[in-house]
Formats: sequence, C-alpha cells, structure tokens
Amino acid sequence: MSYGDKEVLQKISFTIPEGKLVSILGPSGCGKSTTLMLISGLTFPSNGQIFFGDKEVTKYDAVKRKVGMVFQNYALYPHLSVLENIMFPLKMEKMPKKQRQKRALELAQLVQIEDHVDKKPKQLSGGQQQRVAIARALAKEPSILLMDEPLSNLDARLRIEMREEIRRIQQKTGVTTVFVTHDQEEALSISDEVMVLNEGAIQQNSDPITLYKKPKNRFVAQFLGTPIINTIGIEDYPEVLERLNISEEIKQNIETIGLRAEEILTTENKENALFEGIVSHVARVGKDTTVHVKNKEKELVATNLTIIPLEDTEIYLTAQMKDIHFFDHKGQVIEVKEVVMA
Repeated sequence: MSYGDKEVLQKISFTIPEGKLVSILGPSGCGKSTTLMLISGLTFPSNGQIFFGDKEVTKYDAVKRKVGMVFQNYALYPHLSVLENIMFPLKMEKMPKKQRQKRALELAQLVQIEDHVDKKPKQLSGGQQQRVAIARALAKEPSILLMDEPLSNLDARLRIEMREEIRRIQQKTGVTTVFVTHDQEEALSISDEVMVLNEGAIQQNSDPITLYKKPKNRFVAQFLGTPIINTIGIEDYPEVLERLNISEEIKQNIETIGLRAEEILTTENKENALFEGIVSHVARVGKDTTVHVKNKEKELVATNLTIIPLEDTEIYLTAQMKDIHFFDHKGQVIEVKEVVMA
C-alpha cells in the first residue's frame, strides 16, 4: 500500500485462520490501521490481492465484503436508544421489525447490556457504549469482525475487563476477528495469533507464547515484555561470549545477547557469570521485586531472583542457555546450540 511516494505497507502476505482472534500489534505509524482498512474494503491496495476463503474480494467494498467494524470512538447514534442502535444495520437491510428486535435483544444479552436497552448512549459508561458498538457490529452476522484500538478510550481496569469480554464474545460467536492494538499485554492475553508489524513489514506472525519465548528478531524481543528485555553488546562486554560454550564460528556473528528479566539467575562463581556488577537499586511493588545491577554504563534488570540482594553489593548474573537470545548485526536471531564436550 502506497500513498504517492510513501510506501505504508511493504509486500506483506498473511493468512487469518477462520474462527480465530488475531491481533495486529505494533508501534504508532507501523501500518496496523492501514492493514485493517484493506481487509475491510474501506481502502483498496496499490498492488496485490485479498481473499475471503477462496473468493477474491480485492475490488469489493465493505458492504459487499460483509464486515463488521468497531472503532475506538464507538460512533453510536446519540438520538437512538441502545436497542435502536443495535437494530440500525438490520433496519438498513429492511429486516422486518419483529425479527430485528428479536435479534437485537439476543445480541444485547450476548454483550450483557440487556438491562440498558432503553437508555441513550450518553447515559452509559464507556465500557457499556463499547458493548453496544460490538453488538451493532455483530448484528448483520459479519463474515469478519474488525476492531481498531477499541479499548484505548477506557481506563486501565475497564480495559482488562473489556478485553476479556471481547474474547468471551468472540469464542461464543465463533466470528473471525482482527483486533488492532499497540498494547502488547492486550494482544498477548486474548489472541490465538499475533502479527507484529513495524515500518510496514511483518516482523513475526505466531501464537503469543512462541512470539514471547522465540522472537525472530531484536525488534520483536524488545517490543514484547515488561520490563524491556536486557541487551548486552558484545563489543563492550567481550567476556560474555568467552564464558559461553558455543562454537567460535557462531561467536563471530553475534553482536548482542538478550536476557529476559525473569529468566536471569544468580551464581556464586564469577567464571560462570554473563554479567557482574553492583546492585544499584532494589524496587518493591506489591509482590514483585525488581533488582537493578550496574556495570560501567550498562544496567541489567532482574525480576525473579530467589534471594534478594542488598543495594551496593556485588552480584554475578547468568541464565540457562535455552533462555539466552542471540542477535546478529542486523538484529536477526541466531540459533545457537551449546557445544557438547566429548
């Protein structure tokens, strides 16, 4: 997809499995909403084809594609009641009044808004308005439900409640759903698959566990996870590679190693350590304790240590081989196997 000279989406190719909830995740301006608009038929691609099943729909508009859309601003009609808002698409299709009322009430029950069907949108909370928008989008039994940052206007607690609701509704209806978000926690918690976009290109497309445990490149590794993955540059800390039991040939290609905060371990032996330093800060928030370890300009963060060290003490950190991520100079993952000594 291009706008003039600006290429918004590179030659991306992907398949969304029927009946699944797939999230498109990435930073602002990466092409998430453009991808959604192309699926919907509200925008048409500069090149390429779009299929729903084995039927090509590239030149079909949103009505012909029979998509349902939910935006972050809900776009409810303020002068209509909740029930009338849900019925509106069915009224446009000239469905008989009794039939559309029955369908709208069923959907109000599905999204758990049935006690508010006679109210106007302004009498509802943000979460309730979002439920109405979802019910309205489902009214025409869409071939696919598209959601563009649907929870970004809600407060933190309500976002968690509503994302669980969206998952429940999707599983109950079985409608194929594409959910656009920049919130990694949102995407990882409710999706069957997550597609990570950056600068108009797909970085990785897989189930949430694989995405987190086996990122394909440094961008995905750093975009997912809180706190952000620790990275150590080999140029500044060459001793890191010396202490790893891997082949010299592979070592030459490694520019950076990545360590997730929760996978860092302590060791008594300096020779086994991947990183050593002074404990600069210990932060306790509820049940979670975060330990900051500093060496020269570099600081590592560890969150799952069995024994919490004191500040200003020296500490040696390591990790299991399977939990270390290796990246080359282009930021791509290098698959590394431990050398077994005969």
